[in-house]
Amino acid sequence: MQPDLITESNARSSAGPWRTITLTGILAGTLDAAAAIIVYNTGPAALFKFIASGAFGAGRAFSGGDIMILWGVIFHYLIAFAWTLLFFFVYPASPWLRKNKYVTGLLYGIFVWVIMNRVVIPLSEIAQRPFNLNGALIGMSILMIAIGLPISVLTHRYYSRKGIV
Repeated sequence: MQPDLITESNARSSAGPWRTITLTGILAGTLDAAAAIIVYNTGPAALFKFIASGAFGAGRAFSGGDIMILWGVIFHYLIAFAWTLLFFFVYPASPWLRKNKYVTGLLYGIFVWVIMNRVVIPLSEIAQRPFNLNGALIGMSILMIAIGLPISVLTHRYYSRKGIV
């Protein structure tokens, strides 16, 4: 019985942080999508086609059928995974990120909103809309709660178990 426990423990440690990163990215992406569906009162198909329109344009994405939904899901989770990965690897090198995991998470959500809405979306095929403060605050709130907080809290938990926090 003992060798199996050792083997299982070694397998977990050899996976390194990837399991935590993957699960955190999936959680953050799912929370973000669910929040957007609820807050914007849209169906999942429309949400993921909108996301796909960033690469394919609105005409092609919204008339493209199920394949565009799939592309939207892929892009959405790749983006959530990228934000998770960035935070996860910057976290141990930045002492100020470790001061308060909740404040850090909320601020990270704002950072994600700024980069997505002021850099990524303008470079995409999504039609530009005039700035709307109410819309911006709603979008920021979603990212603060659905992306920033889970990424910060789970990253903190991972590194505190490693004795880094």
